[in-house]
Amino acid sequence: MEREYQVLLYYHYTTIEEPEEFAADHLTFCKGLNLKGRILVAKEGINGTVSGLRADTEAYMEAMKKHPLFEGLIFKIDEEDQHAFKKMHVRPREELVTFRLNEEDVDPRERTGTYLTPKEWKEAMQREDTVVIDARNDYEYDVGHFRGAVRPDIETFRDLPDWIRSNKEQFQNKKILTYCTGGIRCEKFSGWLKQEGFEDVSQLHGGIVTYGKDPEVQGELWDGQCYVFDERLTVPINHVNSTVVGKDYFDDEPCERYMNCANPDCNKQILASEENEHKHMRGCTSECRVHPRNLYVKEHNLSPEQIEARLAVLGETMPVRS
Repeated sequence: MEREYQVLLYYHYTTIEEPEEFAADHLTFCKGLNLKGRILVAKEGINGTVSGLRADTEAYMEAMKKHPLFEGLIFKIDEEDQHAFKKMHVRPREELVTFRLNEEDVDPRERTGTYLTPKEWKEAMQREDTVVIDARNDYEYDVGHFRGAVRPDIETFRDLPDWIRSNKEQFQNKKILTYCTGGIRCEKFSGWLKQEGFEDVSQLHGGIVTYGKDPEVQGELWDGQCYVFDERLTVPINHVNSTVVGKDYFDDEPCERYMNCANPDCNKQILASEENEHKHMRGCTSECRVHPRNLYVKEHNLSPEQIEARLAVLGETMPVRS
């Protein structure tokens, strides 16, 4: 049975001369179709995820494919029962993905890694002479990743070049495979790797999302869930023998439920069960639990006595404030 809504994930490297003007016009266009989502526009192209009723998303795809700037644009489509976003945003940016290479910047239209289909990727990643590098952030890796993939010790994508340079010896003379959610980060990262002197570099074309939809591989050799940047937070990929690799931040139990720390000054994304969210008042540390702006405390209207009682269970005490 068809679901009412569709979620579209896409990107396209092209030249947009006036990204600010384009973004404003595109926002009006998207709102006219009752879409919700997040689209970034830069001089180097467009990167977006939108959701809407099937007829509206179909109209959007048709219009985009007819636009002279977006010839060859590919959409990745998920069926859903509702919107995956609360609002519609179209924002101009300096970069589609924050890599901040400056004068070392790479144009994927001129230099990028070799594209591999899901079938080719599955075969390549099992060879002994290859190393698979996850091009995403640490919290994305922690909830799901390709089996045996290297987890770069980074919090943001822009930290990846420095990390590679610091660990260059483990990738020398290897066939490098790299992947990300939808493919856009790998377009730049694989090109940068080639620019750095790594000769044999390939990327998963279409990213993890495409791999999970391929009828032949069915997401096999992927462990856990795939993190996505919308209200769903995670989506399944492996339809053959799925596993849970995420671990609860508080007790290391298997977990695939993400939440943000209730301290708005922290806002750290962590995996936690609903039980542990309540037990720890959605605070990732004792400091965050007693922070005066803790959103969980405000949402549940907890009194000082109730907070103190919960802290006692954790072996913590209320700080003395001057």
